[in-house]
Amino acid sequence: MKQVFNPYLPLYEYIPDGEPRVFDGRVYIYGSHDLAGGQKYCMGDYVTWSAPVEDLTDWRYEGVIYKRTQDPSNADDRMDLWAPDVVKGADGRYYMFYCYSFNPEFGVAVSDSPAGPFSFYGHVKYPEGILGGKELQENFPFDPGVLVDDDGRVFLYYGFSPAKPLPAPPIEAFLEMGMSREDAEAQLQAIADTKFSDGAYVVELEQDMLTVKGEPQLMVPGEKISEGSGYEGHAFFEASSMRKVDGKYYFIYSSSVSHELCYATSDHPDRDFKYGGVIVSNGDIGYKGNTKPRAMMGNNHGSIIEINNKWYIFYHRQTHGTESSRQGCAEEITIAGDGSIAQIEMTSCGLNGGPLAGKGKYSAAIACNLMCGENDKKIIYGQSLKDSQPYIFQLTADREEDSEHCIANVFDGVVAGFKYFDCKDVKKIAVEARSYGNGKLSVLLDSENSEPVGEISFAGADDGFARHETEVNIPDGIHGLFFGFSGEGKIDFKSFTFE
Repeated sequence: MKQVFNPYLPLYEYIPDGEPRVFDGRVYIYGSHDLAGGQKYCMGDYVTWSAPVEDLTDWRYEGVIYKRTQDPSNADDRMDLWAPDVVKGADGRYYMFYCYSFNPEFGVAVSDSPAGPFSFYGHVKYPEGILGGKELQENFPFDPGVLVDDDGRVFLYYGFSPAKPLPAPPIEAFLEMGMSREDAEAQLQAIADTKFSDGAYVVELEQDMLTVKGEPQLMVPGEKISEGSGYEGHAFFEASSMRKVDGKYYFIYSSSVSHELCYATSDHPDRDFKYGGVIVSNGDIGYKGNTKPRAMMGNNHGSIIEINNKWYIFYHRQTHGTESSRQGCAEEITIAGDGSIAQIEMTSCGLNGGPLAGKGKYSAAIACNLMCGENDKKIIYGQSLKDSQPYIFQLTADREEDSEHCIANVFDGVVAGFKYFDCKDVKKIAVEARSYGNGKLSVLLDSENSEPVGEISFAGADDGFARHETEVNIPDGIHGLFFGFSGEGKIDFKSFTFE
């Protein structure tokens, strides 16, 4: 039985900042490219995956679509490719807009195919009559989002507006991640030198997809200027993305709290946007009034897309106990008759069209909830929470198709949650785990606060991963499944099987 989980791509793939686009009957995911246990954001070349709109279980790797060094500005490979967006131009070609790490410049690449490969095309610039035709550098060009409107007009959205100065990690944090001192000093200097924007900006482009028509205009405020705007507490931070739905414009962005994707709407593509609400939080903060993080929180970036008459939000989660090994996830959403979008919860079955089958074996790495007493610690770039939190971990080398994964550092009080499964005649749960001491794993239904339906005991240390099982009493029906650990030791949790 074909199914699709969260994350929706193979577990060895790390594509955060996902911009989903539909071209010629296929969904394409364009994003930056992290590595398993990556030392910093976006260390890889751009790659993309695609799937037919009628079968979101069938993702196909399209390969490298743009290399880090193809832009002349990065011929020496000193910078990292950050979040891109791709649109189809009036000439039928596909244009990819991108930026490099803390470099105030937008690059554009072009291809005859949405699957690439893309070739360097140029940098976004002013016409000769405005600012002497120089490249666009105002208001910190960052996280480009592009809209080709129904009338052919092209709009570019961007900005980076932290609510407060970025906390610069000590240089030792970068050195511990394996960066050279020269690269670490350059990264810290780039952060210090950057003049951030006051919010999200918009500028219209000519049909050449490179030349702006006028100077950029502020469209959505950042937190520092949000008082009285209706955006207080959810003002613009980063991750600009624009969609048009039934004649209304939806601006999707990451808010000042970073872990959530919000939306604002307008009847115009470049003005009069009103705050709408939160669509998703990668800590499930705000969902049904929840105030306690239900997963490791970090930055967020993504957008909405209609696929085969259903709407989805694409976002990303954190792995490896850092903010630089992120994986794409997606959930189905509903756009109500009044245009509003209610916040959705994170699940393990986002694109599946319903619950996963309550039978067979599943990787523990598809956990949508991973909770402990320290979950209120948001990850800061350049720092690691591996010592204080459980985390998704890749056990094998980067980008191996047969790679193995687990939840590492599962200690007393940790709960891993998986939602949802359609269970029928389940009599036993088996887990594959590696024990480092004495403890107990409780099997819980529907809530982490429920009474155990089964328990597995661990005594002493295992040489490697071993099978452990318990008989369970699971009523037929759709359930969330939770595993809670207690004891003096800890385990690495690799998989579970319905039997």
